[in-house]
Amino acid sequence: MTPLHLAGPNLELREVEPDDTEALLAIYGDPGATRHLSFEPRTREQVEAITARSIDSALATPRTEYCLAVTRRGEHGLIGYARLATEPQQAATIGFALHPAAWGKGHGTETVHLLCALGFNVLGLHRIWAARSPLNEASARTLLRAGMTEEGRIRDHVFVHGAWRDSITYSILEHEWTPIEGADAAHVMARPVPPA
Repeated sequence: MTPLHLAGPNLELREVEPDDTEALLAIYGDPGATRHLSFEPRTREQVEAITARSIDSALATPRTEYCLAVTRRGEHGLIGYARLATEPQQAATIGFALHPAAWGKGHGTETVHLLCALGFNVLGLHRIWAARSPLNEASARTLLRAGMTEEGRIRDHVFVHGAWRDSITYSILEHEWTPIEGADAAHVMARPVPPA
């Protein structure tokens, strides 16, 4: 495996490591941080399984899932979790969750840009899409700022908190995407990380 690393102006995406479990639990175990996600807060055991699955997915051949830690540039600590899962027809779905302390700082938009850099620049995809809760207006603003287009509504898409919930979908095509404004091309890249 060649570990993946993407760097933007303020954030980096790197492979998930066993030591990320505690920081991921602070997000996925928090009812406030997960209130608009497609699942209820996770237990420690569930987060440990997510960490293990994320590490395993990096070893798969071919690799179809990229589960990555979101960090501040130049720092190692996880402040979010980002995922890109490839689909047939040169497409992928993306999703992310950030620790509430990282909300409102543009980190969501930059995370989406970095996932698009992975999908379009590294994997050669044609289409990337995402879905959000209808009540998550912050996510709507994030996806639109990242250049995505609202496509529509999937009715009764997920069962969460004891009820069916719709999802609002967004997408971006390869020719519509532009790198993060103000970032020079050298900073929005995927590069192998030498083994330790």
